[in-house]
Amino acid sequence: MIADERWRTSSYSTAKGECVEIAATSTRGVAVRDTKNRDAGHLSMPAGEWAAFLTAVKAAEL
Repeated sequence: MIADERWRTSSYSTAKGECVEIAATSTRGVAVRDTKNRDAGHLSMPAGEWAAFLTAVKAAEL
């Protein structure tokens, strides 16, 4: 569990909860989890990797 978690859901989320949530962490990283299965844990990554991932998604490279 992330001690300083402040999870937020995308504004593109559906009413069915089909989305992910993200939280900034105290180690300057980002945590990502599945909204439908929050107890399954999360993935953590440095902020730079998250930014590179978002850039690739927006450019339709993934």
